[in-house]
Amino acid sequence: MRAASGVAEAKNLQANSLLPAAPAANVGLQNDFIGSRNQNFDYWEVGVELPLWLPGQRKAREAIARETQNEVVSSRQSLDLEVAGLVRDAVWSFSMASGDAELAEAQYKTAQALQADVEKRWKAGELAKTDVMLAENVTLGAKNALLRAQAEVKHVEHRYWMLTGLKALPVSFEEILNAKDKIDDRHPWLLEANAKIETIHGQRDLTRIESRDNPQLQLSAIRERGGLDSLYNNRVGISVRIPLDAQVKSAPLLANVELEHAQAMAERDRRYFVLESALHEAAHNLETVSAQLVLLEQQYQLSQSALQLAKKSFALGESDLVSLLRSQATAYESERALMSLRTQQQWNIAKYNQAMGVLP
Repeated sequence: MRAASGVAEAKNLQANSLLPAAPAANVGLQNDFIGSRNQNFDYWEVGVELPLWLPGQRKAREAIARETQNEVVSSRQSLDLEVAGLVRDAVWSFSMASGDAELAEAQYKTAQALQADVEKRWKAGELAKTDVMLAENVTLGAKNALLRAQAEVKHVEHRYWMLTGLKALPVSFEEILNAKDKIDDRHPWLLEANAKIETIHGQRDLTRIESRDNPQLQLSAIRERGGLDSLYNNRVGISVRIPLDAQVKSAPLLANVELEHAQAMAERDRRYFVLESALHEAAHNLETVSAQLVLLEQQYQLSQSALQLAKKSFALGESDLVSLLRSQATAYESERALMSLRTQQQWNIAKYNQAMGVLP
């Protein structure tokens, strides 16, 4: 980005310079010392060549300088949005992983409590040794799941740190759904593409103006002594060199500019298509997950009610440990799916805002 700013500054310097190109100096000497009878002939000429602006050239260069600066600004906004998308994904990946870890920890504590209760009842002669072994196995499985979940949290934390350079994640990163439902030209991605097109338009105008070289104003001072003369004659001269237009120079340049223009237009259309697709997908996911959340809420409530009944039944000796563990597994999976989908819905909101070009 700093290099692009340097290009814009250089073009602005070029547009506001006194001359359209660098001047040139020339020095000439002629004499008859070699190859003749040395009749004292001596000719000195010192001059400078000053390029002159073509009609409309300065304004065209000033326009390109402005458009290039606009392109730099829009590119910075586009880059900010791209980085925001990466950060959003990293943050919501962490939220998903940390939610799984919290739930895994709760499941592990529940398994430990159940194992302690089963061991106590086995010692009292109420349950068999096989129930103790089954409870221990469930606790070990819960501990293993917790370790995996905690490891995933460490992985996503590291990816976030590598991306942002920050160790601590935001305290709160809930996003509000943007009210807009259509992509407009103020989207940073499209602003960048349109700025590129405007720059190429300016370059096309400048290329047409600069289809020929700049005229040259030539100023010279001459000091001359003729053959057999003893005194020098001094005089000054001025001349103008006017190059003619020739397609041999301008045709390839104009063709390249037209090619760049066609590529820039195609890139803008591609970006618009990508944004429309992303927006449609995000909106559809929001609608689908909203419907799923209603169902999962109901499943969660039912699984929690069934778990409470299973706990009471097991405590009273009316059902075995396997039935209780089955109810616990169902309740856990229901809670895990609900928490995961709630996080996914927030992630979908972030993706929708990202597609709309809204920074967090």
